[in-house]
Amino acid sequence: MSSFEAIFGNPPEVEERAPGRVNLLGEHTDYNDGYVLPIAIEQQTSVSMRRSSRTRYALYSETLDDIVYFTLGKSPEEHFATYVYGCLLEAQAAGVEVPVLDIYIQSNVPMGAGLSSSAALEVAALRALRALTGFSLDDVRIAQLAQRAEIQYAGVRCGIMDQMASSLAGTKQALLLDTRTLERRLVSLPPASAVLVLDSGVARTLATSGYNQRRAECEEAARQLGVSTLRDVQEVSLADALPEPLRRRVRHIVSENARVLRAAECDNAEEFGMLMNASHLSLRDDYEVSVPQLDQLVALLQAHPDVYGARLTGAGFGGACVALCKLGLLQQISEAVLRDYSSMGLKGRVLVPPTLGAIEPHS
Repeated sequence: MSSFEAIFGNPPEVEERAPGRVNLLGEHTDYNDGYVLPIAIEQQTSVSMRRSSRTRYALYSETLDDIVYFTLGKSPEEHFATYVYGCLLEAQAAGVEVPVLDIYIQSNVPMGAGLSSSAALEVAALRALRALTGFSLDDVRIAQLAQRAEIQYAGVRCGIMDQMASSLAGTKQALLLDTRTLERRLVSLPPASAVLVLDSGVARTLATSGYNQRRAECEEAARQLGVSTLRDVQEVSLADALPEPLRRRVRHIVSENARVLRAAECDNAEEFGMLMNASHLSLRDDYEVSVPQLDQLVALLQAHPDVYGARLTGAGFGGACVALCKLGLLQQISEAVLRDYSSMGLKGRVLVPPTLGAIEPHS
């Protein structure tokens, strides 16, 4: 494992970190101006920087063991580098004087699992640039610049949930976020519950998946309904006149927004779990972003007596599942579920340490 100094010859001037996230409820609602309920995970991405005397930027990824050189005049060909490149350009457009840099990335956020490794990279890079230059960027502005970087330069038309969660959420409480107004508050999980995140073993790539297609379908549905976004649709029946699959897309967004708001007000683990189960059905049937392996893993979780509820998390098309479980039993649950999953010829794994969001019972 190489260090910053081993790669670049000098120690870094700054190092900043940002976490990945898991979304408990509110899937595909963020780019529809809806409500989301993510929580940060313990795994983080760190970005170290140093001003360089060279004429080109140098970007090294420890995970990929790859170094990329580029200028701000031309986007690098390597996909992972486009996220950082976009952040530098967006920061420059916001008024930051961006010097030529040596940049070093370390991360233990699982990639391709729906835990927002890209948002963690973007937020960490912008935090490092803020620390290096002293330019005033608050955490919301960092999230906004990170979102623009991913849309404009990485080719993913993402909402702002991932970047806001990485920039503002913690690991002990979920972040209820209104993605239209960016109003937010922290929400405790139900007492005596904890979050388990399992990988289905099916990697997914947002830029080449159906993510952008789903977003386009929502925009077309909003256009046909005469609203700016599907956030403005309060009753599913208003979509009855739409053709399929637009009707089903609207049904998911409207019902998912309602589930988020209901979950944020409940302190009952069984009710919270029922909302998660309903969310997965909606994502599978109305939004059509699940895959058979995710469905099998979710079904095993839902069938376990110590699991309150489970659903796919992230954009879908592979990736991870999230479950709300009885406190203190995450290891036993994961071992049993993954053993049964393996017996089906599938290979999953635990993605998040078993302390996320753990809430002790009220005394």
